[in-house]
Amino acid sequence: MGGYMIFSGTANEELSNEIAKYLEMPLSGAIINRFSDGEINVQISQSVRGKDVFIIQPTCAPVNDNLMELLIMTDALKRSSAKSITAIVPYYGYARQDRKAAPRVPISAKLVANLIETAGITRMVTVDLHASQIQGFFDIPVDNLYGAILFVDYIKSKNLKNPIIASPDIGGVARARYFAERLGLDMVIVDKRRQKANESEVMNIIGDVNGKDVILIDDMIDTAGTMVKAAEALKKLGATSVMACCTHPVLSGPAFDRIEKGSLDELVVANTIPMKHTSNKIKMLSTASMLGEVIRRVYNNESVNSLFDGK
Repeated sequence: MGGYMIFSGTANEELSNEIAKYLEMPLSGAIINRFSDGEINVQISQSVRGKDVFIIQPTCAPVNDNLMELLIMTDALKRSSAKSITAIVPYYGYARQDRKAAPRVPISAKLVANLIETAGITRMVTVDLHASQIQGFFDIPVDNLYGAILFVDYIKSKNLKNPIIASPDIGGVARARYFAERLGLDMVIVDKRRQKANESEVMNIIGDVNGKDVILIDDMIDTAGTMVKAAEALKKLGATSVMACCTHPVLSGPAFDRIEKGSLDELVVANTIPMKHTSNKIKMLSTASMLGEVIRRVYNNESVNSLFDGK
């Protein structure tokens, strides 16, 4: 009764198909419908008894719908006697609400972790959590994969004349330092003061960028305000070019317009979230082979961390 099966929610079906192609196996059948009032209904189309099951479902926009779909699919599989249920969540929604940043606010990232565990998920795989400590919100194993494995080779292929890594804010220094060490480059920091949600003001650049090809590193890009203002500030201080590498292309509100009109020369993203629009400035890299390999290794009880060693 052993073996594993892969199911896909509706959040990013293109990525699910790419992963299935990498693993040379079909996606298993699940009928996902919605009642007229928006209720989600799921029916698993084949037996999963005794199987190790993987559900591919990022909790991107519409965040609440996709999260509920993941939970309901999990409940259906649990009640169908699946041996284990691993959630492949390339983008973990609500990750930005990971602490009490003000009085009387929720820690929504923890609440979502509780919901995922209660539904019956036995392991979660995600990519570039907004805050790595979110792993500690779970009492199940969580594999937080590094998007660097995608971007490092791409950055090398650009053959930039005088590259330097930059963190768009103080909070992203550890992530930027990891890239800098992998590429053997120096690093600068954009000191930013955020006035309110989705609005930011670039205050200062810590380090010298004159004549440099700057590579901004972040885990996600939402309204693009931070990246565009950072690129503008860097170019004012003499940067030759500014490229940004961001794993999750949330790209909400005025993001595309800002990217098109702003000082950012190129934005490189992963396909953890499907993009509704395109731009000549945006390059998308696929996470399919990385996630597919992780699925294979998890099922075979092989090391996941070694996938990122020595890259």
